[in-house]
Amino acid sequence: MNRTRVLIMGAAGRDFHNFNVIYRNDPHSEVVAFTATQIPNIEGRRYPPELSGELYPNGIPILDEADLSRLILGMKVDDVVFSYSDVSHEYVMHKASEVLKCGENFKLLGGKKTMIRSNKPVIAIGAVRTGSGKSQTSRRVAEVLTDVGRRVAIIRHPMPYGNLAKQKVQRFSTIEDLKKHDCTIEEMEEYEPHIVRGSVVFAGIDYGAILDKAEKEADIILWDGGNNDMPFYKPDLFLVVVDPHRPGHELLFYPGESNLLMADVLVINKVDTADPENVATVKINIASVNPSATVIEAASPVKVEEPDAIKGKRCLVVEDGPTLTHGGMKFGAGVVAAEKFGASEIVDPRPWITGTIAETFETYPDIGKLLPAMGYGEQQIKDLESTINAADCDAVLIGTPIDLRKVLHIEKPSVRVTYDLKEIGKPTVAEVLTPFMK
Repeated sequence: MNRTRVLIMGAAGRDFHNFNVIYRNDPHSEVVAFTATQIPNIEGRRYPPELSGELYPNGIPILDEADLSRLILGMKVDDVVFSYSDVSHEYVMHKASEVLKCGENFKLLGGKKTMIRSNKPVIAIGAVRTGSGKSQTSRRVAEVLTDVGRRVAIIRHPMPYGNLAKQKVQRFSTIEDLKKHDCTIEEMEEYEPHIVRGSVVFAGIDYGAILDKAEKEADIILWDGGNNDMPFYKPDLFLVVVDPHRPGHELLFYPGESNLLMADVLVINKVDTADPENVATVKINIASVNPSATVIEAASPVKVEEPDAIKGKRCLVVEDGPTLTHGGMKFGAGVVAAEKFGASEIVDPRPWITGTIAETFETYPDIGKLLPAMGYGEQQIKDLESTINAADCDAVLIGTPIDLRKVLHIEKPSVRVTYDLKEIGKPTVAEVLTPFMK
């Protein structure tokens, strides 16, 4: 029997999930390789045999997407499955064109076969772009449910940047668990805000096995999506966050537009800092493609510990990494705080960037004068620390979801920015969650 030879394009997340639920046990297909992009230090490794199953006793190579055409031809690939997110529709079709040039099939997989069904109610949180405010929306949903006594298991979109075999199923209930699992800054940014509020977070690679474990200790499964991907589980309620700072993007990015179309509830975040015309544009777009969705308007007001430490100071602003890189945002919570609390200047970090941080700016030249908190590995964390400490500034403004001072030795005065979701008017998050609160 000739098996269909499959190559899966990914970024250490959706690609592994698609393999696990569609291809791992399929005798009619043979996945010859994964390709990797977006995330550093993924290519050159293997998806290990501990995860790949009986059909793949030697595991599966993870190769650089830059070699896509050569790999398709050299490995005699039949089907190429696109399996990562937060990219424009144009970008997806450019990749499709490259595959079609080679004469092979280009595929996108839908939710019917890739969304796992749970025996517990599933509330899913997604977004149309990275940096829309999904994380604080997830925290707000968890807060509402736990306040009425519901046991919530939070399952986070994958971020497997370490030893893949050891990351099959991960459970985080304490800060010590973050150290036990050798979490990167990117992982801590997503897990820690839930943990400090008393929630248990599950993550890893095998989301069937993860669900089995989470169901044993929860009344409700809360899917905390990432990278504007579609949910891995079939939702009973799907909340999707829309960003009026990037009006129109909700219709232009993959699979953000799919999320928009599938959403039961659309949360328009940041309405307090967005141009009213942009908010109106987002509302018009929602009404045109998903008029039945419930719409919640919300803000994410910033808070700081010491406003006087910012006023009149030259501030180096450190923002969430993915928001500035493939998210394409020109500012984040740190910039909002700098403006709100009267910083005299936002200091350009580029004269002092070094190592892997310099490489990030080469890859994403539009970042500008903000510093993305890149922390996908030990070297990136060291380079980030060196850049911050070398910069000529009065203060460091930390706009990341976690307090970087816990993982970096910052030698300068520093101020952390925090933010949570705050609904404006009606309906509220609690109102749309009413059926799940009994």
